[in-house]
Amino acid sequence: MKKILKNKLVLITMAATIFFSTTAFKNDFFEIAKQIEIFTTLFKELNMNYVDETNPGDLMDTAIKSMLADLDPYTNFMNEQDVEAARINNTGDYTGIGAKVKTFKDKLVIVEPYKDYPADKAGLKAGDEIIKVGNTNIEDYKENSGDLLKGTPGSKVEVTYKRQGKIATATIERAEVEIKAVPHFSMVNNKTGYIVLSKFNNKAYKETNYALRDLKAQGAEHIILDLRGNPGGLLNEAIKIVNLFVPKGQLVVTTKSKVKKYNKTYYTQGEPIDTEIPLVVLIDGNSASASEIVSGSLQDLDRAVIVGSRSFGKGLVQRPKPLTYGTQVKITISRYYTPSGRCIQSLDYWNRNNKGEAVRVKQENYNEFKTKNGRKVFDGGGVFPDVVFNSSKNSTITNAILNNNLIFNFATEYYYNNNIEDINGLKLNDNDFSTFKNFLKTNNFSFETETETALYKAFETATKEELNDNIENDFNTLIKNLNRSKEDVITENKTFLLELLTEEIIKRYVYREGLYEYYKIHDQKIKKATEILNNQSTYNSHLK
Repeated sequence: MKKILKNKLVLITMAATIFFSTTAFKNDFFEIAKQIEIFTTLFKELNMNYVDETNPGDLMDTAIKSMLADLDPYTNFMNEQDVEAARINNTGDYTGIGAKVKTFKDKLVIVEPYKDYPADKAGLKAGDEIIKVGNTNIEDYKENSGDLLKGTPGSKVEVTYKRQGKIATATIERAEVEIKAVPHFSMVNNKTGYIVLSKFNNKAYKETNYALRDLKAQGAEHIILDLRGNPGGLLNEAIKIVNLFVPKGQLVVTTKSKVKKYNKTYYTQGEPIDTEIPLVVLIDGNSASASEIVSGSLQDLDRAVIVGSRSFGKGLVQRPKPLTYGTQVKITISRYYTPSGRCIQSLDYWNRNNKGEAVRVKQENYNEFKTKNGRKVFDGGGVFPDVVFNSSKNSTITNAILNNNLIFNFATEYYYNNNIEDINGLKLNDNDFSTFKNFLKTNNFSFETETETALYKAFETATKEELNDNIENDFNTLIKNLNRSKEDVITENKTFLLELLTEEIIKRYVYREGLYEYYKIHDQKIKKATEILNNQSTYNSHLK
């Protein structure tokens, strides 16, 4: 262990040497040197003298994560597996079974098989629980079990999985998998083209460019660009996509940092495809980062009408910095600003509340900016659409349902219990919602609100102080009423929950490709976008 510790200390010293050589930190040289020396001596004494056996690697991992936890959630240490995952996310290419998989301690769950890829060809479906890969039981595997599915193209892997309580096996031949940035584009009607941009990897511009040209060749006179659920990605791809619709030399985004070399202005570099074609951009609360650069800059330039709900509000820029042994640290280096000068960061990670939580910028603290045509826009809370659709009424409850995989699990049961011939005719009703609420109960869905936590804490304190005799009945009544209120909140979110359920169910029958076809018929935001685009005066009125 001493040898390991010695190597660790050498690495820390080397890292410190590199750290000190950067000009940005010369003024803090003594303070940084002092703190690293304190940490080095503490780390050595702890590992040499602690009463029980310690693991230097685990201790260092905890120390790093604890240090970064006080910053923002995007400044992260990335181990070798994380670096590889980031590479896949940026390129969209990897070798495997061709399915989105979620890792649990005792199983791997197929979340979404990609159409015509190996997992799909082998008959695996969403909801299948892989419990064994080759001769390896997932519950006994101590590393990242998802890696067991990876391998060279053409190699085969046998998986044992559970479906609806029954055990089965399948042999899957691995292949190169390409995850498209633009998973779908088509005509909504004879004049309106529809492009879904799901991520900003290094193929985003190329695929969006191709889709736009293809749709124009099909006769598209209007375009809907769907950025809903797009978490962002590569900044340069976002700038080039804006360039498809605005002239060369147009300011798109500015980044500002305490390190001067990171202060940059980004302009469009190429010739556009079409600067006149009417454009609607769809966003929601999961449209973040690069999605907000695209939607925010097109809004500032009065080049598109934005439809949907307020975007996520991530105005922070990260850059990966290489460390030793193939690891990296992804550091927030600057904030970005749209052409009007606004930063749309919604959470303040540097001025937290008394619970240590990042606080949302208050509306009264928003600053006003002007678009190219003089329209008012504001900073401090994501991109606010020109045409607003409200999201869920209580995201806390709906997020709890999603995080417990209850939407996903209900869709799995629905798929195996219902034979639907015309999936485009699917419309969930009140009976389906009642079935879902019963499903929540039978699956013991429980969610403790901050109100409950405070009540239980107060009652616990009263009990310790022997003051609970006269308030116990009142306490039980409050808890009972609170549970009834939580049930009411679920009902209040009926429309939003039914949308989530419908989307998950649709994918079970016709994959993600079929979901976009369903959207074109039923989605209210697409209908609204089409309505705006079909009326030139309405479209123009939103931009003046």
